Amino acid sequence: QHYFTVNFNHENQKTLELRTEDAKDCDEWVAAIAHASYRNLATEHEALMQKYLHLLQIVETEKTVAKQLRQQIEDGEIEIERLKAEIASLLKDHERIQAGQTSAPSDDDSDIKKIKKVQSFLRGWLCRRKWKTIIQDYIRSPHADSMRKRNQVVFSMLEAEAEYVQQLHILVNNFLRPLRMAASSKKPPITHDDVSSIFLNSETIMFLHQIFYQGLKARISSWPTLVLADLFDILLPMLNIYQEFVRNHQYSLQILAHCKQNRDFDKLLKHYEAKPDCEERTLETFLTYPMFQV
Repeated sequence: QHYFTVNFNHENQKTLELRTEDAKDCDEWVAAIAHASYRNLATEHEALMQKYLHLLQIVETEKTVAKQLRQQIEDGEIEIERLKAEIASLLKDHERIQAGQTSAPSDDDSDIKKIKKVQSFLRGWLCRRKWKTIIQDYIRSPHADSMRKRNQVVFSMLEAEAEYVQQLHILVNNFLRPLRMAASSKKPPITHDDVSSIFLNSETIMFLHQIFYQGLKARISSWPTLVLADLFDILLPMLNIYQEFVRNHQYSLQILAHCKQNRDFDKLLKHYEAKPDCEERTLETFLTYPMFQV
């Protein structure tokens, strides 16, 4: 007999020890396991982690730029205070000059009002020019461009996850649960075993993605601070669940085709597919959606 072991990268996963009767079977099993979807999913998870680290680096860069902007604002405020002091000094000089003149007080008051009006206009213009320069420099900076790309990635992920959760919700609530109830009726058009075979792991996949989607929405609410690594840990248990779903997919379609030969079941299924939520999509279509997530 020939023995071989299967090791998993996940810490809590036990090592499997398997055996075969001859070397050929052993080689075939090793080749099949080497190309199993678990490795592909692990690779995809690693890619997501790299993307997360890239986003984290962008956040750190954003903090640095924000600090620089705050420093520029402080410098601008210091400049404004200096101008205020200079203007105040000019006002005092003007008052001394006016005190030495014999012109009428009414004329002095009119001149002072004009000076104050010019000062107010000058201060406002300086502030607006300073802020306009700061904003324009930031908009043209590489950091602003990287932030726009980060926003597109995160919000595209949120939009795609929302659509996928909605598809799973329709699969479970419009098909799985009603057919499960129909299997318990006096004249069941389908058996519980067939329901389980057709919808293997569908409900579990929906629950896990709902948790992930709600967590993703909560993290985005704390924008721009964004930490997603622990959320992706929620997806790790899905690896084995999706493996079972993929292996069972062709068999589930065969069971469904066999059940549709029953007129009562076929009529009931068409009634479910005619619901507005389905948008004229068949049960086979909804069963295929999880395949695109692997």
